[in-house]
Amino acid sequence: MPKIFTYRGKAIEELQQLSMEQFAALLPARQRRTLKRGLTEVEKKLLEKIKKNRQKDKPVRTKVRDMLVLPEMVGTKIAVYSGKEYVQITILPEMIGMNLGEFVLTRKRVQHGSPGFGATRGSKYVPLK
Repeated sequence: MPKIFTYRGKAIEELQQLSMEQFAALLPARQRRTLKRGLTEVEKKLLEKIKKNRQKDKPVRTKVRDMLVLPEMVGTKIAVYSGKEYVQITILPEMIGMNLGEFVLTRKRVQHGSPGFGATRGSKYVPLK
């Protein structure tokens, strides 16, 4: 029997039926306060684009990294800007209540290589092959 996702005891279908105020009551304090202030103009535009683009496979591109993941966004593809490029994510039920920016990292992991010829003064004494 597959496990059904619930958020604070409510299934996805129930969450999608709730009004914004009722959903905000289920969230932790920081997210609840963000929703209580109301959505900004760019967040409202993004939500409209997501609702309009529901059936298409093409992801919605956005730079709004501080947008909360709402229940009506579940299942959509969104390309979030990382500061260099747009990274595509698919919104899953487990992401509800988090910010879009949490899923797209702005910094890459540094991978240092071995010093080569002419890299630094210290590498002058590394035996070359």
